[in-house]
Amino acid sequence: MNEAEARASAPPTRYRAFISYSHADGRLAGWLHRKLETWKLADGSRLAPIFIDRAELAAGPDLSASVREALAGSAALIVIASPAARASRWVAQEIDLFRQLHPDRPVLAALIAGEPDEAFPAALLQHQGTAIEPLAADFRAGRDGKRLALLKIVAGLTRQPLDRLVQRDAQGRQRRVMWITAGALLLSLVLAALLVAALRARSEAQRQRAEAEGMVEFMLTDLRDKLKGVGRLDAMDAVNERAMAHYQKQNDLGQLPDDMLLRRAKVLQAMGADDTDRAGDDPGKISVRRRAEGEIAEAWRETGELNARSPNNPAVLFAHAQSEFYLGMLALSRKDVRGNRDLPNARLHWQAYRLLASYLVELEPSNEGWLRELGFAQGSLCSLELQDASNPLQALAACRAASQIFARIQQAHPDALVPAIELANRLGWESDAALAAEMKAEATALRHRQLELTTRLSTGNPDDARAIKADMLAQYGSAQAFVKLDLRDEARTAAGRALALVSRLAKLDPDNSDWASRMRRIAELQTKLH
Repeated sequence: MNEAEARASAPPTRYRAFISYSHADGRLAGWLHRKLETWKLADGSRLAPIFIDRAELAAGPDLSASVREALAGSAALIVIASPAARASRWVAQEIDLFRQLHPDRPVLAALIAGEPDEAFPAALLQHQGTAIEPLAADFRAGRDGKRLALLKIVAGLTRQPLDRLVQRDAQGRQRRVMWITAGALLLSLVLAALLVAALRARSEAQRQRAEAEGMVEFMLTDLRDKLKGVGRLDAMDAVNERAMAHYQKQNDLGQLPDDMLLRRAKVLQAMGADDTDRAGDDPGKISVRRRAEGEIAEAWRETGELNARSPNNPAVLFAHAQSEFYLGMLALSRKDVRGNRDLPNARLHWQAYRLLASYLVELEPSNEGWLRELGFAQGSLCSLELQDASNPLQALAACRAASQIFARIQQAHPDALVPAIELANRLGWESDAALAAEMKAEATALRHRQLELTTRLSTGNPDDARAIKADMLAQYGSAQAFVKLDLRDEARTAAGRALALVSRLAKLDPDNSDWASRMRRIAELQTKLH
């Protein structure tokens, strides 16, 4: 049967759309398929069904019968555009056949990687000798983004105005926020009711205590993180005091169930971390520092008890690893009368931290969180050994191990921002260690690699303060390193870029005094270089 005959005998529309993609882009294609099929239209119906071929195509000369039948019964064609799609003959055949069968039906492009001239298949750009400009939704970071690009695809399929869909989507999000807010308020009311019930009903004290502990843990962990993100740790002071008063009564650790002891230890860790941040290097806050030391030491005692009870429990191992980390931080923050930090004790605790993280990776090799924790442990020892300066090769080994771990994580998530920032940070430390070991060529190459990564991040995420900050720190650190490497031209260039980036950060957050302080230091360095 030729194509004209196929079109004439085409079945009625069965699918809302056919998704054409290279199987190298299968993850994004699957995500788009799920989003479209679950999309709720204004009349309450779903934007389904959407056809997607999940099987690898055989090495035959033509499309399978099922694919041809699906193309014939589809109301639209969505092409996942990427360099892999442009190189795929199957994608090209699907575009050609759809246009032959349905010359009047829409063909939509979802650009996910590469520039249009290297991502759009040739068959998408022309039909019967005529150049065509496809309707494209740009899913790339820094362009439309996933949400707006998805709305553009929906608009193309439903022929609704994009602004109407955007407004409806915003209203839907606002409703969800209202429900979440109402849920949070309800949760607060429930907590208050439980506290009142605990006072009135002594017979339910045990059940009330378990529920109260769960809520306290939520407030001092998840809620604490949210408040810290908006600079409101002060709001947690009363909660910290209430939690400490509650837990000071629990002195016999041997009688506590494991889950209760673990919750208590995590609360103490959170409180100790808050007090450590609050004390800083301020000599006037010795009492706050001592309180932090007591809280973290108690957490370490409790996680050690749990580890002795359950030596192969990942949750317990992680909690004890955190205790070792915090004790190392406290040791590193202490100074003797000559201003020297307690490096030996910090090293002992961070070596124990690394050992526990390594054991977690050994127990669950596929758990990326444990691998990341091992990277942090190696990074902690890297920074410590650089401060010691007595064994630069030992520092370089720890720094290199941390970089290799974060490189593995970043390679697994090439489009994610946070893994890339973490890798860039570790490359800077590794460069400093190489410089301390007098490996100047390696130190220079590592700085160039760091700058290439952070420049790409800040360019691709121009409105994200995290990306801008990472690039600013990399440029400033590199400028300082290039001075030591006698690369003054590169140092001037990096210092200039750092100053421009910190100026952008100051405009985004004018009340942040840290940006003004960094701007002064970078400007001073730039003056010395000219």
